[in-house]
Amino acid sequence: MAGEVYDCHDPIFLDYKNTARRLLAEYNRLPYDAKTRKREILESLFGTIGDNVSVGLPFICDYGRNIRIGSNVSVNMNCTFVDCNTITIGSDTLIASNVQLYTATHPVELADRLVEDWQPGDTHYRWNTYARPIRIGRGCWLGGGVIVLPGVTIGDGTVIGAGSVVTRDIPSNVVAVGNPCRVLRPINGSDILPEPDETSCQ
Repeated sequence: MAGEVYDCHDPIFLDYKNTARRLLAEYNRLPYDAKTRKREILESLFGTIGDNVSVGLPFICDYGRNIRIGSNVSVNMNCTFVDCNTITIGSDTLIASNVQLYTATHPVELADRLVEDWQPGDTHYRWNTYARPIRIGRGCWLGGGVIVLPGVTIGDGTVIGAGSVVTRDIPSNVVAVGNPCRVLRPINGSDILPEPDETSCQ
């Protein structure tokens, strides 16, 4: 959670993953109208969940416990949430099909990415791994196939166009599209766009 390198093959993380996989295996087999059991599983799987939340099938996540979802949220089918750090989704948000939220990452330099003195058969993971949180504000809409990279915050009311790759923070109340994702125009009564800076994608 602090963004430090950790061993994702440590027994505690494998236990978290095994628990999530068991819950997901049942969840992804359920019929469309099994709303009561779906809700029970999501309450067990996620860290927090509000009212009137729909998560389409199939759904994939790493731990589940690091996902925090507000009320009146729709997550469409075939989404992947890699929640090695927190994924927070505000209320009244739409997540379209095939959206991928990735909190896990690795050092860019090969020498930093490889675990020193690692040998085949070692129980710890071969690659240095760390994770950064993703925050999606209230009233957002992420179009189909959107990819959100580690550490990104998307402001309230913002729409991310289908197929976009969000590499940096996006402000509130804008339409943003592309790879890398860039602000296209203001919406929701915004008069002007925020001034460009190094932390927002303009």
